[in-house]
Amino acid sequence: MRLDGISWDSEKARLNLEKHHVSFETVQYIFSDPDRLERFDRSENNTSREERWQTLGVVGKVLFVVYAETGKGKQLITARRATKAERRSYNGYYRIDGEGWTKAN
Repeated sequence: MRLDGISWDSEKARLNLEKHHVSFETVQYIFSDPDRLERFDRSENNTSREERWQTLGVVGKVLFVVYAETGKGKQLITARRATKAERRSYNGYYRIDGEGWTKAN
């Protein structure tokens, strides 16, 4: 079941589950986390030049998710378990100057 306004490519979801052991069916609930952090995705991995966002939030555990904003809502791109530094940032214990994480609306 997909939540309204959240979509993903089925093949990309299958590959993500194989590689990162995180399902998009679970990941979609990250947008319900009131403490979620976000930042604009300026990574070199964004070769499509679409507007992408990175978010840190909890769905059972702290996850790192990349998604694109489309006219129809949020399109999941990739998801994985957050690194130790990302988990510490999410929990407010660690901050790297210029990392750009802000509280999501």
